[in-house]
Amino acid sequence: MTSYPLLLVSLLLIIIMFLSPSAASSTPSDSICNSTQYPSFCKSELPNNKSANVYDYGQYSVRQSLTAATKFQHLVNSYLSRRSSLTLSAIRALEDCSLLAELNIDFLSSSVKNVNTTTTSLPTSQTEELQALLSAVLTNQQTCLDGLEATSSAWSVKKGLYTPLSNGTKLYSVSLSIFNRGWVPHQKKKPKTGRRLLFSETTSLDEVVVRDSVVVAQDGSGNFTNISDAIAAAPNKTDISGGYFVIYVVAGVYEEYVAIDKNKRNIMMIGDGINQTIITGNRSVADGWTTFNSATFAVVGKGFVGINITIRNTAGAVKHQAVALRNGADMSTFYSCSFEAYQDTLYTHSLRQFYRECDIFGTVDFIFGNAAVVFQYCNLYARLPMSGQFNALTAQGRTDPGQNTGTSIQGCNILATDDLASSNSGTKTYLGRPWKEYSRTVYMQSYMDNLIDSSGWAEWNDTFALSTLYYAEYNNTGPGSDASNRVTWAGYHVINATDASNFTVSNFIMGDYWLNNTGVPYTGGLL
Repeated sequence: MTSYPLLLVSLLLIIIMFLSPSAASSTPSDSICNSTQYPSFCKSELPNNKSANVYDYGQYSVRQSLTAATKFQHLVNSYLSRRSSLTLSAIRALEDCSLLAELNIDFLSSSVKNVNTTTTSLPTSQTEELQALLSAVLTNQQTCLDGLEATSSAWSVKKGLYTPLSNGTKLYSVSLSIFNRGWVPHQKKKPKTGRRLLFSETTSLDEVVVRDSVVVAQDGSGNFTNISDAIAAAPNKTDISGGYFVIYVVAGVYEEYVAIDKNKRNIMMIGDGINQTIITGNRSVADGWTTFNSATFAVVGKGFVGINITIRNTAGAVKHQAVALRNGADMSTFYSCSFEAYQDTLYTHSLRQFYRECDIFGTVDFIFGNAAVVFQYCNLYARLPMSGQFNALTAQGRTDPGQNTGTSIQGCNILATDDLASSNSGTKTYLGRPWKEYSRTVYMQSYMDNLIDSSGWAEWNDTFALSTLYYAEYNNTGPGSDASNRVTWAGYHVINATDASNFTVSNFIMGDYWLNNTGVPYTGGLL
């Protein structure tokens, strides 16, 4: 009789061993590091603790990442404290780096707090959020580097920042890789898909929770005469459960640079319609701005919603990179808006974004960045570029295979503007080109007019990224959709419905968890 309890205990221990997730058992650091992008660097950073598991290493690497981000910001600010010895373009690039480092500190602080609370699983929505934040940390680091490299007068600054930038990138990549291995399930639970139609055709606010609202009118009949003052009046760090701070912008042309910083969360800005409420600027790289800070409208505050607004950059094709909208706001949405410029019109910089029934106009790389973003029922208009240029609709900037990012274009129309359609310029127009090594773009269920070159896609620089990118097409229509003469790169695919479903609103940006709050219509699955 006394042997049965011991037998039961032994059986129970065996069952626990087999049922417990393998990640929770001790795992040599070599095994973990060999699955990262930087095995040697990873091994030099992680402690050699034979009793540690993937969660221990994940917690350690995220904490180390936070320390590195904090040190990097201090280093950048030390350069900025000596402004008199720097050129204006170098100062602007460093200011970008300081802002991006500050965001990284926030994202990593949140990540440390969450991964330290558990050594097993996290709720799906929380897992997706942390994967998005850790992906954005890498994007922010790369954006800082890109801005410095484009600034010829910042040579001494670049020399001093290159090593911490490079080491930071490796550390952030390792943290993302270990997080994906430990906390992200191999088979993600897919949210239910289906059509959500909560907004009326007149964009009624009946289905949206409103915290407060103000009016911007240039004639003085509202609460404010400019948009920036209205944004400043919004409360800081609000939660969506309390509703949106709604800014209604009366029809007019607003010549101002709008910035919605990280503290201004859950703002909903509503205009009187495309080409009625217009926000316009003309900053460009040619005039000394970085691409990042050339934007007419820049939003970082989480949960932003923009409706019935036109955002322009009027610098023109001759000024090269000149951004209309830069969006680095998580769970942000634009509905029935237009974005107008030439090169680099719409900078989908980072985190999770959704665009519905919007018009985007441009020439070279006019939708670019490294967000996880879905465009649904939008019109993408290629314009007539400068002589000798070709058009590329997208230039997606994924730098690491562990990032959750990419550009998904679903149910959209790919068209030429009248000036391009009527010209005899021989301009070639492509679906995209690989800005970064793991560039990822998918076109599905969209109409492509005859402006698209039969090869479909263009190189960035010779053979760069052709085997590491992921470009895909699924069930598109129109004369430009014929895939029989497409590029034969290893990274290009014609995909089926199963693969395409991974890039839908519900699965790619987890839209079912957050889009219902916005009242914006969306289709969760394939159309």
